[in-house]
Amino acid sequence: MQREPRRELRKRPTWMTIDNGITKLECFVLDVSPGGAKIATDTALDVRDSFELALVPEHTTRQSCEVVWRRGKTYGVKFLS
Repeated sequence: MQREPRRELRKRPTWMTIDNGITKLECFVLDVSPGGAKIATDTALDVRDSFELALVPEHTTRQSCEVVWRRGKTYGVKFLS
């Protein structure tokens, strides 16, 4: 099975929102593909199974995500359409 093409983003800062946008947390996108992304946080946190990610911080567009794996402060997420 061939993997989706990924773009390395060199720890680009962005925001994840939980609690229907009430709580904003800074995180870093390590790489992204059409179907998901790998993100990291500076501190270990209780990431819910689903949240919204602002891939472009200055835009209001949010991408709904679901956590598919966790390794310490790094998370693999898939995009929900």
